[in-house]
Amino acid sequence: MSHFAVAPISNSRRALFTCRPVPVEKRHRATRIQAPAPCPAFQTAYLDPTMTAKLIDGLALSKTLRADVAARAAALTARGHQPGLAVVLVGDNPASEVYVRNKVKACQDNGLGSSFDRYPADLPEADLLARIDELNRDPRIHGILVQLPLPKHIDSHKVIEAIAPEKDVDGFHLANAGALMTGRPLFRPCTPYGVMKMLAAYEVPLQGANAVVIGRSNIVGKPMALLLLEAGATVTICHSKTRDLATHTRNADVVVAATGLRNILTADMVRPGAAVIDVGMNRDEAGKLCGDVDFAGVKEVAGYITPVPGGVGPMTITMLLVNTIEAAEREAAAQA
Repeated sequence: MSHFAVAPISNSRRALFTCRPVPVEKRHRATRIQAPAPCPAFQTAYLDPTMTAKLIDGLALSKTLRADVAARAAALTARGHQPGLAVVLVGDNPASEVYVRNKVKACQDNGLGSSFDRYPADLPEADLLARIDELNRDPRIHGILVQLPLPKHIDSHKVIEAIAPEKDVDGFHLANAGALMTGRPLFRPCTPYGVMKMLAAYEVPLQGANAVVIGRSNIVGKPMALLLLEAGATVTICHSKTRDLATHTRNADVVVAATGLRNILTADMVRPGAAVIDVGMNRDEAGKLCGDVDFAGVKEVAGYITPVPGGVGPMTITMLLVNTIEAAEREAAAQA
């Protein structure tokens, strides 16, 4: 994949986030309504038919962040505190196997220790909880990740709550999810955290911006909305019960799509110049990896867009490494 350089936003692009709607009278039957007029910057910068969105390159940004992770891991290891991540997989879900393999390799490539426990799908819940308890008490382990989804006979909520909050590098434990409301969690969920890093790296303004999150899962949608809110955006969460999704997305400066539904966001639903973040991971008719966004169409309208693959995916694993490093640094500081 080609890497795209990070460039500051031009004045015309920045205007996207600073222009404010002005009243325009329109008549619909006997009712007077007000509609936002397009910012002049749209007409000068975004209606050029030859213009395409700038790619937010998750691979390039991940490489930079992982270099920092490796340096911090080396410093900790030199002091006798090698960061350690424990990964637990139950069952033989092919996608989960790929995710776990990538996470373990990322640890190895960046100086983190790792353990990988793989169990059959019929593993009793009690046995899994017992293993988590062992990992909680293991001083060599600073982060614990239980790969989801779990087999139906295992209560995923019970498993997540069994992980010590200080080792919950996924950020799913109630203690961390609740602390996210106050802006002071031990760990931020990896995917939303990665999205925020991407927006910051490409200098996408968030203060005062209209942001739409499509999806309301506990893993991505809800924490994503909280992080955008914390950054000063005005946030709307859309979901399967939302009426006329396009009404919301057309007014958004930032759209995050996280539904697992291919082509849920198309070009006609995007405001010119908007930043579009595609968290989805799907397959098209040919079996090719794709996201939730109609990439070919939306890139002709948006100002920024993440590709799939090569966008959010690498950043999710990178932020898992960052969270594990932070856990190890806290533990080392406590022992100093």
